[in-house]
Amino acid sequence: MLAMTVEGSPIDPHRPSIARVYDYLLGGKDNYAADREVGDVFKRDLPGSVAIAFANRAALTRAVAEIARTTEVRQFVDLGSGLPTADNVHQVAQRHAPESRVVYVDIDPQVLVHGRALLEQNDRTRVVRADVRDPESVRNHRDTLELIDFDRPVAVMFSAILHHVNDEEDPAGIVSHWRDHVASGSYFFVSHFRSGNNPETAEAERVLQKTFGRGRWRTDKEIEALLDGLEILDPGVVPAPLWRPETPDGPWNGGRGGDGGSGADSGTGGERQLTVWQRLIAAGLARKN
Repeated sequence: MLAMTVEGSPIDPHRPSIARVYDYLLGGKDNYAADREVGDVFKRDLPGSVAIAFANRAALTRAVAEIARTTEVRQFVDLGSGLPTADNVHQVAQRHAPESRVVYVDIDPQVLVHGRALLEQNDRTRVVRADVRDPESVRNHRDTLELIDFDRPVAVMFSAILHHVNDEEDPAGIVSHWRDHVASGSYFFVSHFRSGNNPETAEAERVLQKTFGRGRWRTDKEIEALLDGLEILDPGVVPAPLWRPETPDGPWNGGRGGDGGSGADSGTGGERQLTVWQRLIAAGLARKN
């Protein structure tokens, strides 16, 4: 049986969803048996891989906090936002700058339902159901235009979404479309599966491709190329736990969230000692000048 959303779009509990699998790996409850079955492959057969989800979420919240605290940008577009969890983009941004406005974008109908339920009392947020591979439809959606002024700088967040865009779907073209249609002074955050040229990378990629028909690990140079035409800010594209770790913000940073759930030792004075899994998710922030 298909569950129905408020707009009549079907939610198929028997077909795993990327958003719901990610929710399960982060300890959420908005998932079904089919999602947990896929998540358990990572938990059981790839022990330690859950660290990727936590390290990614921690880097995202640090990036949002950094933008809200240190720039004048007060509008965010979160592409491939996934299901609501602790410290969503609007919560982090509005903690530092209450006037911040956030548009969440996801193709999963369940994200629309849960997102709207969470945000119905917040007039500075919108949830748009759209395909991130069609940036024009996202940018021109009435809910986007109601909240976002594209004549002013905006923060475009590609958190753990571009690795779900296969090469033939032109992920670089998606980023460049946004680059060409936002104002100077805009920021771009990217987190992305990072190729380690090791058995862990190959197996994780195999599981995702088998389940969803997508999931592409890319090298640092390939990830940097996605940000072509933008100024990549310090410290560059690096393993997510090493991206500005001195900017803690929220439950994902510090404790389980900050180390990706692995308990990795931060060391004393040198580079953090990361697990192989923590090195398989990269993060970077860039600016349009």
